[in-house]
Amino acid sequence: MAEEVKVFRTWSSPIALRVIWALKLKGVEFDTIYEDLSNKSPLLLQYNPIHKKVPVLVHNGKVICESLVILEYIDETWKQNPLLPEDPHQQANARFWAKFGDDKVLQSIVWGVLMKEGKEVEEGVLASLENLKYLEEEIRGKKFFGGETIGLADIALGWLAYYLDIFEEILGLKLIDQEKFPSLAAWKQEFANAPIIHENWPDRDKLVNKFVAMREAKLGKETPK
Repeated sequence: MAEEVKVFRTWSSPIALRVIWALKLKGVEFDTIYEDLSNKSPLLLQYNPIHKKVPVLVHNGKVICESLVILEYIDETWKQNPLLPEDPHQQANARFWAKFGDDKVLQSIVWGVLMKEGKEVEEGVLASLENLKYLEEEIRGKKFFGGETIGLADIALGWLAYYLDIFEEILGLKLIDQEKFPSLAAWKQEFANAPIIHENWPDRDKLVNKFVAMREAKLGKETPK
């Protein structure tokens, strides 16, 4: 009997993209349901009534929400190409960096820099650079956060390899440069060019337009598109 695997996502969400990468790395076939978050489907609201957001994974009728939780579920369910190492300490380390990415790196860059202006941007940049320094130290001497292969922390931080360049372009500044963050810059390239990752990036120009519109709406410059 064929397995039912469905992913609810948006075309642009870097968080939902994690689930796509993980399933593709595992070689799992799935159906994609694209959501419009300004007009959420009844199914999405039924499957994720608490957060009402993507991604949502549906596996043989079972519903799993929250991207990092979904990644762990995928890794437990499909054992090929593991995302987490066997060693408990290394597992804990991977989970730590994945969470650090969401709680600190993503927050400081998106909400502290991209969605701010003037002096607040400078403060956000300082906080972001501080967070990126920790990542630089962690990735030094390694190909991926997961070692020689893409792991949980790489997938969680993977948005940096593509979306950050877009944010930098919109803002006219550089956060990860070769000089300050040589190891992180090398990881960005390595991750972005891995075939399964590379094949699934959304259209860059469309993303630029989307995040410019989001930024303008947040800063009250014009009505959202």
